[in-house]
Amino acid sequence: MITQTGIGLIGTVTYDVITSDAGDVYRGLGGILYQAAVLSVLEKNVFLFTNLGRDLAGSVEKVIGHFPALQKEWIQYVPGPGNHVHLHYPEQGERREILRSVVPPLDPQGVLQSLDRLQMLVSVLNSGFDITLSDWRRIVDAAICPIWLDLHSFVLSRELNVPRKYLSNIPWENWTRGVTYLQANRAELGCLVSLGGQGLSDVEIKRFGRKAFNLGLRALFITLGRDGVWVLTPGSARIIVPSHADNVEDTTGCGDVFCAVTVKGLVDGADPFSAAEAGVELATRATAVKGIEETITLVRRAISGL
Repeated sequence: MITQTGIGLIGTVTYDVITSDAGDVYRGLGGILYQAAVLSVLEKNVFLFTNLGRDLAGSVEKVIGHFPALQKEWIQYVPGPGNHVHLHYPEQGERREILRSVVPPLDPQGVLQSLDRLQMLVSVLNSGFDITLSDWRRIVDAAICPIWLDLHSFVLSRELNVPRKYLSNIPWENWTRGVTYLQANRAELGCLVSLGGQGLSDVEIKRFGRKAFNLGLRALFITLGRDGVWVLTPGSARIIVPSHADNVEDTTGCGDVFCAVTVKGLVDGADPFSAAEAGVELATRATAVKGIEETITLVRRAISGL
């Protein structure tokens, strides 16, 4: 039984194969494990709600074994393979993603039983299969804590073994109603308002923000890649620009690092802009490393002032 308070994470652990046009290949764990690891390094209790394929169990347990405060009670081991993803980064254009296998949607009972312990609930739709809308509504309607939602793969087609495509005209209101903080990029927002992967203009983002704020959203975080993050609240808006730029080694997981650090700041009482500043800085540094373990090392060095 969970007795501590902390941050709840809903999402999917993935095994990523990352390739480039230059022929580089990297294999390693990803998905919601980035947020779990970073928040644990930042000394936050983490309650991980996820379905995990048996083939990934040993590797995942090795990573989370370094974090005794990470609550594992609600990790559900499911038969068959875990989420396997192929990510390809071309020299030009956006990355291509192919899902090789997926786990079934999460049973919400563990989350529902733990809501009174959560300081914040973070849901990252890593695969698009992570949780059903009906179960998500049960959680949101019962929650008394703030909720962070990262749309991520929610806007991508669901077929396996073919490149995923951006969808259009996604009925997003039922997913975001009652959510406190929303994370997305321009292309993902475009999928919500009929443009597919075509990114929203600044005017269109502000228009979307007004609709989302009317549904209860308190802050919208639009990730802009190298240009930082645009933070919009009902009363203000500002682009948070990185103070430095490292050599980009791998951008996989950088949005997850931003999420974890910003959530930590919000839980600790920071306003959305100040929290996002810390998130942008560490996410920018994370572009210079690859994979979960190097990211963990980077975060540890950062909080030690190195």
